[in-house]
Order: sequence, then structure tokens, then C-alpha cells
Amino acid sequence: MDIQEVPADLLGGYLSVLGHSASSGRLPGRSEMDAMRECGGRAAALGIPFRALVDACLRAAERVPGASIPAVRRSLSAYADGYEHAQLLAVREEEEARRTFIDDLLQGRADARRAEHFGLRLAEAYVVAVATPAPAGLAKRIEQELFARFGSHNILVADSDGLIVCAVPGSLQAAVGEFTHHVRTAQPDGWRAGVGRPHHGPGGIVTSYREAVNAIELGDRLGLRAHVLKAADLLVFPVLLRDRAAIIDLVGTVLGPLTEARGGPLPLLETLEAVFAFQGNQTAAARRLGISTRAITYRLERIRRLTGFSPSDPTQRFTLETAVLGARLLDWPDQPLK
Repeated sequence: MDIQEVPADLLGGYLSVLGHSASSGRLPGRSEMDAMRECGGRAAALGIPFRALVDACLRAAERVPGASIPAVRRSLSAYADGYEHAQLLAVREEEEARRTFIDDLLQGRADARRAEHFGLRLAEAYVVAVATPAPAGLAKRIEQELFARFGSHNILVADSDGLIVCAVPGSLQAAVGEFTHHVRTAQPDGWRAGVGRPHHGPGGIVTSYREAVNAIELGDRLGLRAHVLKAADLLVFPVLLRDRAAIIDLVGTVLGPLTEARGGPLPLLETLEAVFAFQGNQTAAARRLGISTRAITYRLERIRRLTGFSPSDPTQRFTLETAVLGARLLDWPDQPLK
């Protein structure tokens, strides 16, 4: 692009400045500088490369005999100020539009056209993963890493409501693993991630997002140790919660007798949780609780006598484990069953 391709109105004030500098040596004043800043902003809005604008200005200076270098330098500085300011505003507007889009997307209010502007094709099935906490700048760094490996299309990483949210096509499961890897690398301790299931369309992203958030919430409520929680692995819990009356009856019937134990039901519940967490390995459970293996054996026998259920029996183990999980969901025994 040369001077003929740069709109004449962007150079009019500048040509006048060059003429005055050639005839009198006068440098551009405040009003002239402001006018050129405005022209620089308009050039940015029109998509004119700044290099082309500078080249046009220099060519114009060559055609004005006696044009002073200081006048050219000040003029180019004014153009640059306006151009950079316009670009900064454009970036901020794009960031604000992106934040609004992400909020709308996670609330189910985004349409396919807006999504395509941000690189998402909502006709595909998407998986959403979320992670907490969300340190400043981490989402942007992770997005850049994912873009470098998988490309910028069909991947979105952003901050939302104190979470880092990552949406990727269901066919790109490796990106979810990469996402959790970068979260873990950035903060080795104290982090947790939830992963939803693949769902189609704008509503599918909302569904997967809610599943991912609920996975983290369930993990916290149940005291699960895993850092990455997949909604597909936790499907039994929404089923339990949908029939609250049934789970209350199960907890009350199976675990209610533990209230008769000396010291209350909590130590026995913690024992069951530890034994189940280590797939029946009493030595590992004892190590986790900081007690002896003999104490574990004693407590399990006490549980069998009080409840009639033994963790060593496969059928009874399932009933006991489901009741223990239900107790955690209901916050029993801290909260009464009702």
C-alpha cells in the first residue's frame, strides 16, 4: 500500500504541517497533533497497516521541499499514538465481547454465529472441563499451550466465576488431559478439576459445564481424594440425590444403629470410608486414619454387630458403601435425617 492507496483525508492535515514546516520551520501545534492522532485511529479502524501509513507519510515528506525532520517525527509520533490507542480499544472491546460470549455460552444464551466468531462449531459434541482455583493469567497461558499443540479452532479456555473453563470437541479428549496437566503443573497442591460428558450443540456445552462443576462439588462433599473427577464416574450420586426419601431411609436403616456406639457413629463411618477408599486394604486404611490394623479389625466387627452388615460380604459391602456415600451427601450425622 502506497500514498495513493491511503485515503487522502488521513494525510490532509499532515501535508499542511509539512508545508508550514518548510516555509517557516514551525512544528505542529496541539490541535494539529490531535487531528493526526484522530487520523491514526481511523487508519487502524480501516485496517490500514501502520507500516503502510508510515511509508505514505515518508513519501509525502519527500515530495515537499524543505520539510523538516522534526515536523515529520512529531507527526509520525501523533499518528502512532492514535493508531495504538485505537488498537488497544479494539482489543479491550474484543475481550469484553469474549467475556460476554462466554457468560452467555455457559448460560445457554449463545448462538452458532457468535460461537463461530470465537472459533467454536457448536454442531459438534463438546466436552467441558473446569478447574479451581483460577490464578490470574493461568487460563491465558493454558489457552496458548493448547493452541500451540491442537490449533486455535474449536478450543476455548477462559476464567468464569472463579473457575478455569476449557471447552473442546468430544473427539479431542487429549486436549482435556493436556488441560489438567497444565493446571497441575502450575499449582501442584490444592487444585481440583471436573470433567463433564460430551454433549451436542450450545445446550450441550451448558450441560457438560454443569456436570463438570457438579463433579467438583460432589468431590468436596464426599471427601474424594482424586484431583480429577469425571462426571461419567459419578453418575450414581445424582441418582441417589433424586430420590432423597430413599437415601434417607437407606442411611437411617443401615447406619442408624451406629449411633449406639461408644463415641458416636463418626469414627466408625470414617473407618468404613477409609476401608472402601483402599478397596478393603485394612493396613492402608489404618495408615490413613493413624491407628493400628487391629483397631480397624475391631471397628469393622463392631459395625457388623451393630448394623448386621459386613464389608467383607460382597452384597453387604455394596449396601454399606452406598449408605456411607449417602450419609456423606446428607451430611449425616452432623445433620439429622429429614
